[in-house]
Amino acid sequence: MSETNIEIIEAKTKKDLRTFIEVPFHIYSANKFFSPQLIKEQLIHFSHSNPFFKHAEVSFFVAYKDYKLVGRVASIINYRHIEYHKEDIGFFGFFESINDYEVSSKLLDTVCDIFRRRNLKAIRGPMNFSTNEECGFLCEGYNIPSMIMTPYNPPYYNDLMESYGMKRVKDLYAFILKIPDEIPEKIYRIAALAEKKGIKTRTIKTKNDQFREDMLFFKDVYNSAWQDNWGFIPITEDELFYSAKRLKKIIVPELTILAFDGEKPVGFFGAVPDYNFVLRKIRGKLNLFNIFKAIYYSRKIKSLRLLLFGVKKQYRNRGIDALLLREAFRSLKKTNYEEIEFSWILEDNIATIRIVEIVDAKLYKKFRIYEKNLLSF
Repeated sequence: MSETNIEIIEAKTKKDLRTFIEVPFHIYSANKFFSPQLIKEQLIHFSHSNPFFKHAEVSFFVAYKDYKLVGRVASIINYRHIEYHKEDIGFFGFFESINDYEVSSKLLDTVCDIFRRRNLKAIRGPMNFSTNEECGFLCEGYNIPSMIMTPYNPPYYNDLMESYGMKRVKDLYAFILKIPDEIPEKIYRIAALAEKKGIKTRTIKTKNDQFREDMLFFKDVYNSAWQDNWGFIPITEDELFYSAKRLKKIIVPELTILAFDGEKPVGFFGAVPDYNFVLRKIRGKLNLFNIFKAIYYSRKIKSLRLLLFGVKKQYRNRGIDALLLREAFRSLKKTNYEEIEFSWILEDNIATIRIVEIVDAKLYKKFRIYEKNLLSF
């Protein structure tokens, strides 16, 4: 069918934005692994209520073919990334498309045209909106549903990217661990060394003022521990409390642990229940009936995702990571959770990969980030 039957429209109004949000419901209508996010929450996340928009320009586009909704993409110019990494690059995100190269290429052409007009030298993605959030295309592990805040997509997305001239720039790993009756003795030995050096741990406090203070402790650890990671951007205080507000309702305090050297925060472990299990049951809508379904199925969640696990650079190799793992395992033994995903981990973050391998976690998914040079096209 002729390319002229494809139309790309910018989503500018709230109604348009809702259409943008609903695209995955069309793409994955028959896919049992798709975990539809709550439409109401996405309307907020894609608006200027999200502090990410304070330092970024974002445009949303939807694709129609023969008047049918067939795809979407967002163009993202993240000025904090440009400033922090000193690279003139733009990002695409929230990409969805039917298996049609004409559709996907027109969506990506639209984003590339914006970036060329802004003298950006490359396009990278997907980022939804940055590495502080969901990113990458699933490229291994299609027969397993995605866990909370991780992407799911059909295999042909990677084919569409390669056909467009995109090159792999980084893979992200996910490891899975069936929660064992016991963890290796080595973890206990190393954890004991950290304790002898005065390192203490405690679980997060959830009362308002205490929660705010602990979130600032987390910010201190996060912006230090992750500062050398590929694609990292320091989280702002506004972003911190925006994300904390979204996550607070699902945080498990016993599995959200801070490590301290005296009064100084030095490490963090944060695992959350896989609420994608619930989202697959309510299909993105939280009406009265679905509220009861959500309550019912939330009690049946058996999986966790280790969302954040890090130690400040100057405190590494002191056993603090082992101490956090030991304390988390002690809490896990008192729960009914059956497995935990460690994700995502950069493919070249060998130190963290070795830690999860010590507890016998297995690599079971990979996510891929692509890039294309805009100067030679």
